[in-house]
Amino acid sequence: MDLHEAQAYLQASFQQISDVFQKVPGSSVLIRYIQSSYQDDPVRSAIELVLVIFFVRYLLSPSYPTHGPNYVKLREDEIDDLVKEWEPEPLVAPQTAFEEAEAEKLPIIVGPTGPKVKLSNGKTVTNLASYNFYNLNASESIKNKAIETLRTYGVGPCGPPQFYGTQDVHMQTETDIAVFLGTQSSIVYSHAFSTISSVIPTFCKRGDVIVADKMVNFSIRKGLEASRSNIRWYEHNDMVDLERVMKKVVEEQAKKKILTRRFIVTEGLFEMIGDCSDLPKLIELKEKYKFRIALDETWSFGVLGHNGRGLTEAQNVDAEAVDMIIGSLAGPLCAAGGFCAGSKDVIQHQRINAPSYTYSAALPAMAAVTASETLNVLLCNPDILIQCRENIRAMRAQLDPRSDWVHCPSDPENPVMLLMFKPEVIQSRRLTNEDQERLFLECVDETLANGVLITRLKSIPLINSIGAKDGTSHIKPALKVCITGGLSKKEIEKAGVTIRHAITKVMTRKPNRQSTLVA
Repeated sequence: MDLHEAQAYLQASFQQISDVFQKVPGSSVLIRYIQSSYQDDPVRSAIELVLVIFFVRYLLSPSYPTHGPNYVKLREDEIDDLVKEWEPEPLVAPQTAFEEAEAEKLPIIVGPTGPKVKLSNGKTVTNLASYNFYNLNASESIKNKAIETLRTYGVGPCGPPQFYGTQDVHMQTETDIAVFLGTQSSIVYSHAFSTISSVIPTFCKRGDVIVADKMVNFSIRKGLEASRSNIRWYEHNDMVDLERVMKKVVEEQAKKKILTRRFIVTEGLFEMIGDCSDLPKLIELKEKYKFRIALDETWSFGVLGHNGRGLTEAQNVDAEAVDMIIGSLAGPLCAAGGFCAGSKDVIQHQRINAPSYTYSAALPAMAAVTASETLNVLLCNPDILIQCRENIRAMRAQLDPRSDWVHCPSDPENPVMLLMFKPEVIQSRRLTNEDQERLFLECVDETLANGVLITRLKSIPLINSIGAKDGTSHIKPALKVCITGGLSKKEIEKAGVTIRHAITKVMTRKPNRQSTLVA
């Protein structure tokens, strides 16, 4: 076949293929598209041609094995032997002797909680170990409202918010919280602990900077860990050190010519030490260095301020000056769940991106209505806060100045009184954290034996969590005494004397063999 015959054969073949292709439905449209595309943008046509060739080659390429050349196929009996030999790692570490001793002595309450509770051993004791600060769970009006809601809406919504779990009572509770605090909007979560630990990673991502107080609580630390942000720590409640850290962050970012989201994360009332933040100074620093503030008011909401609005009311700060206010609807409000209040944009972002909101069931309607009712009580009857604060002063008068062993670092209006060993006691007796935990457990047991139920601050999980790497967090064991307005001043004073005498008895007794083994 010479050259002319080859050309004629190719032209005839091409014409035959063209005739067959034109008979295919839609072929003319494809031809016009290719012609116009080549005339308008030949570069795009070339790219599309490369992609088509790659696609055809990928379809026609042979399959390949997923394992390497050194793959060894095991027999069935070998697989069975490996399965029998495999032992999974435990989900949690085994209990220590101290934890086992504590679990054995754990008191069990029979019936509803209140200022006076009955234990499983039949003994009735004064309850200073719950967050029922105003005894609102004994309110008949709130009980009746909860029962009415339960009969109307059922036990739970059985669905996530924003899909089929949101009910009208949830929207009303969010409105009530926003109005109560003075913010644009709010969002309600179904679990208090997971609220702050979800809000932080919702706004802070890898590469962002978070400046946090060294004494923030465990749920905040889990949120910091989940965010994968760059965490900077400042000394507890030290505004000078906070400014130093913030200034360093700004200078580093200016030098590297980068700009990320920057947050200050702190608490209103600190769970681990009991004191409160200097909010006006925090607002001043955040505006000066262009940071945002996430304020966890889990322990101050419903406690501080004339009507219990929290740290913003107590320190006369506009709530809208705080970017995010996170709080709990449990505890003094006798409901359940948590909330975040702020601007409309901040709240709307959480409805789509917050893990604890999107991937959990909505708050039960009964808890939402209870929260609204208790907010109304705080708004209309601030005298219950005054009664509780009088009891706080009465208890402090019996403990802090009179005890030779402990002092109370908690804020004067904080109903959760933390009792820590005085520095001179720790130094003179050379007490480690484990020694202090053991002694406080003995104090709890001795106090309960005399008719008063108190508890301890659980600091061990927090010590083992994320934190400053310089070992300066200074997390200390403590007794926890929760004051309630459901008791008279005389009953509080009597309980205070019982606690003080129990501490003195434990600290002056000779160590026995059993205590040594537990330690």
